[in-house]
Amino acid sequence: MLNRFAADYLGTLGSADFTAAPRVSGRLSSYDGLLMEAVGLNLAVGTVCEVGGEGDARIEAEVIGFRNGRTLMMNLGGPAPLLPRAPVRPMGAPGEAEVGAAMLGRVVDGAGKPIDGLGPIRGAARWPLAGKLQSPLDRGRVLAPMDVGVRAINGLLTIGLGQRVGIMAGSGVGKSVLLGMMVRAAQADVIVIGLIGERSREVADFLETKVAGEARARSVVVAVPANHSPVLRIRGALRATAIAEAFRAEGKKVLLIMDSLTRVAHAGREIGLALGEPASARGYPPSAIAMLPNLIERAGADAHGTGSITAIYTVLADGDDGNDPVVDSARSILDGHIVLSRQLAERGVYPAIDIGPSVSRVMNDIVSKPHAKAARVLRRHLATYEENRDLVLMGAYRAGTDAAIDNAIAAHPAVMEYIRQDYDSAVPIDMAVDELVGVFGTDA
Repeated sequence: MLNRFAADYLGTLGSADFTAAPRVSGRLSSYDGLLMEAVGLNLAVGTVCEVGGEGDARIEAEVIGFRNGRTLMMNLGGPAPLLPRAPVRPMGAPGEAEVGAAMLGRVVDGAGKPIDGLGPIRGAARWPLAGKLQSPLDRGRVLAPMDVGVRAINGLLTIGLGQRVGIMAGSGVGKSVLLGMMVRAAQADVIVIGLIGERSREVADFLETKVAGEARARSVVVAVPANHSPVLRIRGALRATAIAEAFRAEGKKVLLIMDSLTRVAHAGREIGLALGEPASARGYPPSAIAMLPNLIERAGADAHGTGSITAIYTVLADGDDGNDPVVDSARSILDGHIVLSRQLAERGVYPAIDIGPSVSRVMNDIVSKPHAKAARVLRRHLATYEENRDLVLMGAYRAGTDAAIDNAIAAHPAVMEYIRQDYDSAVPIDMAVDELVGVFGTDA
Protein backbone atom coordinates (compact mmCIF):
# COMPACT_ATOMS: atom_id res chain seq x y z
CA MET A 1 0.00 0.00 0.00
CA LEU A 2 2.76 2.43 0.99
CA ASN A 3 4.79 1.59 -2.11
CA ARG A 4 1.79 2.23 -4.37
CA PHE A 5 1.14 5.59 -2.63
CA ALA A 6 4.75 6.60 -3.18
CA ALA A 7 4.71 5.51 -6.82
CA ASP A 8 1.41 7.12 -7.80
CA TYR A 9 0.89 10.21 -5.66
CA LEU A 10 4.48 11.24 -4.86
CA GLY A 11 5.52 10.40 -8.39
CA THR A 12 2.89 12.83 -9.71
CA LEU A 13 4.12 15.58 -7.40
CA GLY A 14 7.63 15.09 -8.67
CA SER A 15 6.76 15.37 -12.35
CA ALA A 16 8.09 18.39 -14.22
CA ASP A 17 4.64 19.62 -15.38
CA PHE A 18 3.04 19.70 -11.93
CA THR A 19 2.14 23.18 -10.70
CA ALA A 20 0.57 23.74 -7.34
CA ALA A 21 -2.38 26.16 -7.44
CA PRO A 22 -4.41 27.52 -4.53
CA ARG A 23 -8.16 26.97 -4.40
CA VAL A 24 -9.79 30.36 -4.77
CA SER A 25 -12.80 31.00 -2.56
CA GLY A 26 -14.81 34.02 -1.48
CA ARG A 27 -17.84 34.72 0.68
CA LEU A 28 -21.40 35.77 -0.15
CA SER A 29 -22.15 39.19 1.32
CA SER A 30 -25.62 39.94 -0.10
CA TYR A 31 -28.32 38.20 -2.12
CA ASP A 32 -31.79 39.41 -3.17
CA GLY A 33 -32.91 36.37 -5.14
CA LEU A 34 -31.24 37.42 -8.38
CA LEU A 35 -28.26 39.69 -7.83
CA MET A 36 -25.44 38.55 -5.54
CA GLU A 37 -22.41 40.31 -4.09
CA ALA A 38 -19.31 38.43 -3.01
CA VAL A 39 -16.12 39.53 -1.23
CA GLY A 40 -12.65 38.02 -1.37
CA LEU A 41 -12.69 37.29 -5.11
CA ASN A 42 -10.86 38.71 -8.11
CA LEU A 43 -12.51 37.11 -11.14
CA ALA A 44 -13.11 38.07 -14.75
CA VAL A 45 -16.58 38.96 -16.01
CA GLY A 46 -18.24 35.83 -17.36
CA THR A 47 -16.75 33.44 -14.82
CA VAL A 48 -19.21 30.88 -13.51
CA CYS A 49 -19.13 30.32 -9.76
CA GLU A 50 -20.64 27.79 -7.37
CA VAL A 51 -22.36 29.45 -4.41
CA GLY A 52 -23.26 27.54 -1.26
CA GLY A 53 -22.04 24.73 0.94
CA GLU A 54 -22.67 21.02 0.96
CA GLY A 55 -25.91 19.34 -0.07
CA ASP A 56 -28.63 20.89 -2.20
CA ALA A 57 -28.10 24.47 -1.01
CA ARG A 58 -25.83 25.26 -3.94
CA ILE A 59 -26.49 27.22 -7.10
CA GLU A 60 -24.48 28.54 -10.02
CA ALA A 61 -23.95 32.24 -10.67
CA GLU A 62 -22.12 34.25 -13.31
CA VAL A 63 -19.91 37.26 -12.66
CA ILE A 64 -21.45 40.29 -14.39
CA GLY A 65 -19.56 43.23 -12.87
CA PHE A 66 -17.92 44.89 -9.88
CA ARG A 67 -18.91 47.54 -7.36
CA ASN A 68 -16.96 49.05 -4.44
CA GLY A 69 -14.49 46.19 -4.30
CA ARG A 70 -17.22 43.54 -4.43
CA THR A 71 -17.91 41.03 -7.20
CA LEU A 72 -21.45 41.18 -8.64
CA MET A 73 -22.99 37.90 -9.79
CA MET A 74 -26.31 36.90 -11.35
CA ASN A 75 -28.12 33.76 -10.26
CA LEU A 76 -28.20 31.11 -13.02
CA GLY A 77 -30.51 28.69 -11.24
CA GLY A 78 -33.58 28.80 -9.05
CA PRO A 79 -34.00 29.83 -5.42
CA ALA A 80 -31.81 28.14 -2.83
CA PRO A 81 -31.60 28.36 0.98
CA LEU A 82 -28.31 30.22 0.98
CA LEU A 83 -26.86 31.56 4.22
CA PRO A 84 -24.85 34.74 4.80
CA ARG A 85 -21.14 34.29 4.12
CA ALA A 86 -21.76 31.16 2.07
CA PRO A 87 -18.65 30.07 0.14
CA VAL A 88 -18.24 31.23 -3.46
CA ARG A 89 -15.88 29.21 -5.65
CA PRO A 90 -15.09 29.75 -9.35
CA MET A 91 -15.89 26.86 -11.68
CA GLY A 92 -14.42 28.26 -14.90
CA ALA A 93 -15.14 30.85 -17.59
CA PRO A 94 -18.06 30.00 -19.94
CA GLY A 95 -16.19 31.13 -23.00
CA GLU A 96 -17.08 28.37 -25.47
CA ALA A 97 -20.07 26.51 -26.86
CA GLU A 98 -20.31 22.90 -28.02
CA VAL A 99 -20.76 22.86 -31.81
CA GLY A 100 -20.56 20.52 -34.76
CA ALA A 101 -22.38 17.50 -36.14
CA ALA A 102 -22.71 15.99 -32.65
CA MET A 103 -25.28 18.71 -31.89
CA LEU A 104 -27.68 17.76 -34.70
CA GLY A 105 -31.03 16.54 -33.42
CA ARG A 106 -30.28 17.68 -29.87
CA VAL A 107 -31.99 20.12 -27.50
CA VAL A 108 -29.86 22.03 -24.99
CA ASP A 109 -30.41 24.79 -22.44
CA GLY A 110 -28.62 28.11 -22.09
CA ALA A 111 -25.65 26.47 -20.36
CA GLY A 112 -25.28 23.88 -23.11
CA LYS A 113 -26.63 20.99 -21.03
CA PRO A 114 -28.82 18.51 -22.97
CA ILE A 115 -32.46 18.50 -21.88
CA ASP A 116 -33.83 15.99 -24.41
CA GLY A 117 -33.11 12.88 -22.35
CA LEU A 118 -30.73 11.45 -24.97
CA GLY A 119 -27.69 11.47 -22.73
CA PRO A 120 -24.51 13.55 -22.89
CA ILE A 121 -23.24 15.12 -26.10
CA ARG A 122 -20.02 13.42 -27.20
CA GLY A 123 -17.55 14.44 -29.87
CA ALA A 124 -18.59 18.10 -30.09
CA ALA A 125 -16.13 20.76 -31.16
CA ARG A 126 -15.76 24.17 -29.48
CA TRP A 127 -16.55 27.70 -30.65
CA PRO A 128 -16.35 31.03 -28.75
CA LEU A 129 -19.72 32.09 -27.33
CA ALA A 130 -19.04 35.69 -28.35
CA GLY A 131 -18.06 34.63 -31.87
CA LYS A 132 -14.98 35.45 -33.90
CA LEU A 133 -14.57 39.08 -34.92
CA GLN A 134 -14.77 39.52 -38.70
CA SER A 135 -13.93 42.34 -41.05
CA PRO A 136 -16.83 43.80 -43.06
CA LEU A 137 -15.06 42.52 -46.20
CA ASP A 138 -15.33 38.96 -44.86
CA ARG A 139 -19.10 39.13 -45.38
CA GLY A 140 -20.42 38.07 -48.75
CA ARG A 141 -23.25 39.62 -50.73
CA VAL A 142 -26.71 38.13 -50.79
CA LEU A 143 -27.07 36.83 -54.35
CA ALA A 144 -29.37 33.77 -54.27
CA PRO A 145 -32.97 33.41 -53.04
CA MET A 146 -33.96 31.00 -50.29
CA ASP A 147 -37.18 29.01 -50.44
CA VAL A 148 -39.14 29.29 -47.17
CA GLY A 149 -42.39 27.71 -48.37
CA VAL A 150 -44.59 30.77 -47.69
CA ARG A 151 -46.11 32.16 -50.90
CA ALA A 152 -46.37 35.81 -49.77
CA ILE A 153 -42.74 35.83 -48.60
CA ASN A 154 -41.32 33.92 -51.57
CA GLY A 155 -43.14 36.17 -54.02
CA LEU A 156 -43.33 39.61 -52.41
CA LEU A 157 -40.60 39.65 -49.74
CA THR A 158 -38.07 37.23 -51.20
CA ILE A 159 -35.44 36.21 -48.67
CA GLY A 160 -31.86 35.59 -49.80
CA LEU A 161 -29.19 33.23 -48.49
CA GLY A 162 -27.32 35.17 -45.82
CA GLN A 163 -30.05 37.76 -45.18
CA ARG A 164 -31.16 38.85 -41.68
CA VAL A 165 -34.93 39.34 -41.40
CA GLY A 166 -37.20 40.32 -38.54
CA ILE A 167 -40.82 39.20 -38.05
CA MET A 168 -42.42 42.08 -36.16
CA ALA A 169 -45.82 41.94 -34.50
CA GLY A 170 -47.69 42.25 -31.24
CA SER A 171 -48.55 39.29 -29.08
CA GLY A 172 -50.87 36.61 -30.43
CA VAL A 173 -50.77 37.65 -34.09
CA GLY A 174 -49.04 34.52 -35.42
CA LYS A 175 -45.26 34.97 -35.27
CA SER A 176 -44.57 31.44 -34.02
CA VAL A 177 -47.02 29.91 -36.51
CA LEU A 178 -45.29 31.68 -39.41
CA LEU A 179 -41.92 30.51 -38.09
CA GLY A 180 -43.18 26.95 -38.04
CA MET A 181 -44.27 27.19 -41.69
CA MET A 182 -40.82 28.47 -42.65
CA VAL A 183 -38.91 25.86 -40.63
CA ARG A 184 -40.76 22.92 -42.19
CA ALA A 185 -40.19 24.06 -45.77
CA ALA A 186 -36.82 25.85 -45.54
CA GLN A 187 -34.18 24.60 -47.95
CA ALA A 188 -31.22 24.68 -45.56
CA ASP A 189 -28.50 22.21 -44.61
CA VAL A 190 -28.84 22.96 -40.88
CA ILE A 191 -31.54 24.67 -38.84
CA VAL A 192 -30.54 26.27 -35.53
CA ILE A 193 -33.46 27.37 -33.36
CA GLY A 194 -33.15 29.59 -30.30
CA LEU A 195 -36.32 29.64 -28.18
CA ILE A 196 -35.41 32.47 -25.84
CA GLY A 197 -37.71 33.76 -23.10
CA GLU A 198 -40.87 32.11 -24.39
CA ARG A 199 -43.39 29.95 -22.52
CA SER A 200 -42.21 26.51 -21.44
CA ARG A 201 -45.25 24.95 -23.10
CA GLU A 202 -44.22 26.40 -26.44
CA VAL A 203 -40.88 24.60 -26.35
CA ALA A 204 -42.45 21.12 -26.38
CA ASP A 205 -45.10 22.29 -28.84
CA PHE A 206 -42.48 23.69 -31.22
CA LEU A 207 -40.51 20.45 -31.14
CA GLU A 208 -43.53 18.21 -31.67
CA THR A 209 -45.33 20.20 -34.39
CA LYS A 210 -42.82 22.46 -36.13
CA VAL A 211 -39.50 20.58 -36.00
CA ALA A 212 -40.88 17.08 -36.37
CA GLY A 213 -39.79 14.40 -38.82
CA GLU A 214 -36.94 15.05 -41.24
CA ALA A 215 -36.36 18.60 -40.05
CA ARG A 216 -35.55 17.37 -36.52
CA ALA A 217 -32.52 15.38 -37.71
CA ARG A 218 -30.86 18.49 -39.18
CA SER A 219 -31.80 20.91 -36.42
CA VAL A 220 -30.29 22.10 -33.14
CA VAL A 221 -32.57 23.67 -30.54
CA VAL A 222 -31.43 25.95 -27.71
CA ALA A 223 -34.36 26.38 -25.31
CA VAL A 224 -34.29 28.89 -22.45
CA PRO A 225 -37.86 29.60 -21.23
CA ALA A 226 -39.02 32.83 -19.60
CA ASN A 227 -38.64 31.53 -16.03
CA HIS A 228 -34.88 31.09 -16.43
CA SER A 229 -32.25 33.59 -15.34
CA PRO A 230 -31.70 36.62 -17.61
CA VAL A 231 -28.03 35.65 -17.89
CA LEU A 232 -29.04 32.22 -19.18
CA ARG A 233 -31.43 33.81 -21.68
CA ILE A 234 -28.68 35.98 -23.12
CA ARG A 235 -26.26 33.08 -23.10
CA GLY A 236 -28.84 30.98 -24.94
CA ALA A 237 -28.98 33.56 -27.74
CA LEU A 238 -25.19 33.67 -27.91
CA ARG A 239 -25.00 29.86 -27.91
CA ALA A 240 -27.49 29.48 -30.78
CA THR A 241 -25.57 32.05 -32.83
CA ALA A 242 -22.22 30.36 -32.06
CA ILE A 243 -23.57 26.98 -33.19
CA ALA A 244 -24.77 28.56 -36.45
CA GLU A 245 -21.38 30.25 -36.97
CA ALA A 246 -19.54 26.94 -36.61
CA PHE A 247 -21.74 25.27 -39.23
CA ARG A 248 -21.24 28.26 -41.56
CA ALA A 249 -17.48 27.83 -41.20
CA GLU A 250 -17.93 24.24 -42.45
CA GLY A 251 -19.56 25.58 -45.63
CA LYS A 252 -23.15 24.78 -44.59
CA LYS A 253 -26.21 26.83 -45.49
CA VAL A 254 -27.67 27.54 -42.06
CA LEU A 255 -31.11 28.85 -41.13
CA LEU A 256 -30.98 30.55 -37.73
CA ILE A 257 -34.35 31.09 -36.04
CA MET A 258 -34.51 33.16 -32.86
CA ASP A 259 -37.79 33.56 -31.00
CA SER A 260 -37.57 36.17 -29.75
CA LEU A 261 -35.08 39.02 -30.03
CA THR A 262 -37.23 41.14 -27.73
CA ARG A 263 -36.89 38.64 -24.88
CA VAL A 264 -33.11 38.88 -25.25
CA ALA A 265 -33.40 42.67 -24.90
CA HIS A 266 -35.65 42.19 -21.84
CA ALA A 267 -32.95 40.01 -20.25
CA GLY A 268 -30.37 42.71 -20.96
CA ARG A 269 -32.70 45.26 -19.36
CA GLU A 270 -32.99 43.16 -16.18
CA ILE A 271 -29.22 42.88 -15.90
CA GLY A 272 -28.60 46.53 -16.71
CA LEU A 273 -31.11 47.78 -14.15
CA ALA A 274 -29.71 45.39 -11.53
CA LEU A 275 -26.27 46.90 -12.13
CA GLY A 276 -27.67 50.40 -11.60
CA GLU A 277 -27.70 51.61 -15.22
CA PRO A 278 -30.08 54.51 -15.85
CA ALA A 279 -33.19 53.64 -17.84
CA SER A 280 -33.27 55.76 -20.98
CA ALA A 281 -35.54 54.57 -23.82
CA ARG A 282 -38.85 53.42 -22.28
CA GLY A 283 -37.16 51.61 -19.43
CA TYR A 284 -34.32 50.09 -21.47
CA PRO A 285 -30.79 50.94 -20.32
CA PRO A 286 -28.31 51.74 -23.11
CA SER A 287 -26.54 48.38 -22.80
CA ALA A 288 -29.72 46.41 -23.58
CA ILE A 289 -30.22 48.13 -26.94
CA ALA A 290 -26.49 48.21 -27.75
CA MET A 291 -26.36 44.42 -27.34
CA LEU A 292 -28.64 43.80 -30.35
CA PRO A 293 -26.23 44.85 -33.16
CA ASN A 294 -23.48 42.67 -31.69
CA LEU A 295 -25.81 39.68 -31.89
CA ILE A 296 -27.41 40.34 -35.28
CA GLU A 297 -24.20 41.26 -37.10
CA ARG A 298 -22.78 37.79 -36.48
CA ALA A 299 -25.20 36.32 -39.06
CA GLY A 300 -24.73 36.63 -42.80
CA ALA A 301 -22.89 35.08 -45.73
CA ASP A 302 -19.20 34.15 -45.79
CA ALA A 303 -17.24 35.96 -48.51
CA HIS A 304 -14.45 33.34 -48.50
CA GLY A 305 -16.53 30.18 -48.62
CA THR A 306 -19.88 28.67 -49.47
CA GLY A 307 -21.38 28.92 -45.97
CA SER A 308 -24.08 31.35 -44.92
CA ILE A 309 -26.38 32.10 -42.00
CA THR A 310 -29.86 33.21 -42.99
CA ALA A 311 -31.27 34.60 -39.74
CA ILE A 312 -34.92 35.16 -38.93
CA TYR A 313 -35.67 36.95 -35.65
CA THR A 314 -39.08 37.51 -34.14
CA VAL A 315 -39.50 40.96 -32.61
CA LEU A 316 -42.37 41.52 -30.20
CA ALA A 317 -43.89 44.99 -30.55
CA ASP A 318 -45.05 45.74 -27.01
CA GLY A 319 -48.57 47.14 -27.20
CA ASP A 320 -48.47 46.84 -31.02
CA ASP A 321 -46.16 49.86 -30.99
CA GLY A 322 -44.05 49.95 -34.13
CA ASN A 323 -41.82 52.61 -32.55
CA ASP A 324 -40.85 50.46 -29.56
CA PRO A 325 -37.06 50.86 -28.97
CA VAL A 326 -36.32 47.20 -29.68
CA VAL A 327 -38.46 47.20 -32.84
CA ASP A 328 -36.92 50.45 -34.08
CA SER A 329 -33.37 49.30 -33.35
CA ALA A 330 -33.86 45.91 -34.98
CA ARG A 331 -35.49 47.47 -38.05
CA SER A 332 -32.45 49.70 -38.59
CA ILE A 333 -29.98 46.78 -38.36
CA LEU A 334 -31.77 43.98 -40.19
CA ASP A 335 -31.80 43.46 -43.96
CA GLY A 336 -35.57 43.35 -44.04
CA HIS A 337 -38.65 43.07 -41.88
CA ILE A 338 -41.99 41.30 -42.13
CA VAL A 339 -44.79 43.08 -40.29
CA LEU A 340 -47.80 41.10 -39.10
CA SER A 341 -51.08 42.98 -38.79
CA ARG A 342 -53.60 42.38 -36.02
CA GLN A 343 -56.33 43.79 -38.27
CA LEU A 344 -55.63 41.17 -40.94
CA ALA A 345 -55.60 38.43 -38.31
CA GLU A 346 -58.98 39.62 -37.05
CA ARG A 347 -60.31 39.35 -40.62
CA GLY A 348 -59.15 35.73 -40.78
CA VAL A 349 -56.21 36.36 -43.14
CA TYR A 350 -53.32 34.03 -42.23
CA PRO A 351 -50.44 34.48 -42.34
CA ALA A 352 -51.37 38.04 -41.40
CA ILE A 353 -48.53 39.69 -43.36
CA ASP A 354 -49.00 43.41 -43.86
CA ILE A 355 -47.36 43.81 -47.26
CA GLY A 356 -47.27 47.63 -47.22
CA PRO A 357 -44.81 48.28 -44.38
CA SER A 358 -42.90 45.01 -44.94
CA VAL A 359 -39.74 45.05 -47.05
CA SER A 360 -36.86 42.86 -48.15
CA ARG A 361 -33.84 45.06 -48.78
CA VAL A 362 -32.08 42.51 -50.99
CA MET A 363 -35.05 41.39 -53.10
CA ASN A 364 -34.16 43.44 -56.19
CA ASP A 365 -30.68 41.84 -56.23
CA ILE A 366 -31.90 38.24 -56.24
CA VAL A 367 -35.10 38.16 -58.37
CA SER A 368 -35.79 38.57 -62.08
CA LYS A 369 -37.20 41.77 -63.56
CA PRO A 370 -40.64 40.26 -64.37
CA HIS A 371 -40.85 39.00 -60.78
CA ALA A 372 -39.95 42.40 -59.33
CA LYS A 373 -42.40 44.17 -61.66
CA ALA A 374 -45.29 41.86 -60.72
CA ALA A 375 -44.56 42.38 -57.03
CA ARG A 376 -44.67 46.16 -57.49
CA VAL A 377 -48.02 45.89 -59.29
CA LEU A 378 -49.55 43.85 -56.47
CA ARG A 379 -48.21 46.31 -53.89
CA ARG A 380 -49.67 49.24 -55.84
CA HIS A 381 -53.10 47.63 -56.07
CA LEU A 382 -53.10 46.77 -52.38
CA ALA A 383 -51.97 50.26 -51.31
CA THR A 384 -54.61 51.93 -53.50
CA TYR A 385 -57.36 49.71 -52.13
CA GLU A 386 -56.37 50.29 -48.50
CA GLU A 387 -56.24 54.07 -49.01
CA ASN A 388 -59.80 54.05 -50.33
CA ARG A 389 -61.15 51.12 -48.33
CA ASP A 390 -63.57 53.19 -46.25
CA LEU A 391 -65.04 54.89 -49.33
CA VAL A 392 -65.57 51.55 -51.06
CA LEU A 393 -67.15 49.86 -48.05
CA MET A 394 -69.51 52.78 -47.41
CA GLY A 395 -70.56 52.82 -51.07
CA ALA A 396 -69.34 56.40 -51.47
CA TYR A 397 -67.12 55.54 -54.44
CA ARG A 398 -68.70 55.45 -57.91
CA ALA A 399 -67.20 52.99 -60.36
CA GLY A 400 -65.44 54.62 -63.31
CA THR A 401 -64.37 57.72 -61.38
CA ASP A 402 -60.72 56.63 -61.07
CA ALA A 403 -59.09 53.87 -63.16
CA ALA A 404 -56.47 53.06 -60.51
CA ILE A 405 -59.15 52.51 -57.85
CA ASP A 406 -61.24 50.45 -60.27
CA ASN A 407 -58.23 48.21 -61.00
CA ALA A 408 -57.43 47.91 -57.29
CA ILE A 409 -61.00 46.86 -56.46
CA ALA A 410 -61.01 44.30 -59.27
CA ALA A 411 -57.63 42.88 -58.21
CA HIS A 412 -58.29 42.81 -54.46
CA PRO A 413 -59.74 39.27 -54.28
CA ALA A 414 -56.71 37.94 -56.17
CA VAL A 415 -54.36 39.89 -53.88
CA MET A 416 -55.88 38.45 -50.70
CA GLU A 417 -55.97 34.96 -52.18
CA TYR A 418 -52.26 35.26 -52.92
CA ILE A 419 -51.42 36.31 -49.36
CA ARG A 420 -53.56 33.62 -47.69
CA GLN A 421 -52.05 30.20 -47.10
CA ASP A 422 -52.99 27.22 -44.97
CA TYR A 423 -50.73 26.54 -42.01
CA ASP A 424 -49.92 22.98 -43.09
CA SER A 425 -49.19 23.74 -46.75
CA ALA A 426 -45.96 24.77 -48.45
CA VAL A 427 -45.66 26.73 -51.71
CA PRO A 428 -42.26 26.42 -53.44
CA ILE A 429 -40.65 29.61 -54.62
CA ASP A 430 -40.96 28.71 -58.32
CA MET A 431 -44.70 28.17 -57.95
CA ALA A 432 -45.10 31.40 -55.96
CA VAL A 433 -43.29 33.39 -58.66
CA ASP A 434 -45.26 31.77 -61.49
CA GLU A 435 -48.57 32.60 -59.77
CA LEU A 436 -47.49 36.18 -59.11
CA VAL A 437 -46.23 36.85 -62.64
CA GLY A 438 -49.17 35.03 -64.22
CA VAL A 439 -51.77 37.20 -62.44
CA PHE A 440 -50.04 40.56 -62.01
CA GLY A 441 -47.21 40.45 -64.56
CA THR A 442 -49.39 41.62 -67.45
CA ASP A 443 -50.61 44.81 -65.72
CA ALA A 444 -49.05 48.14 -66.60
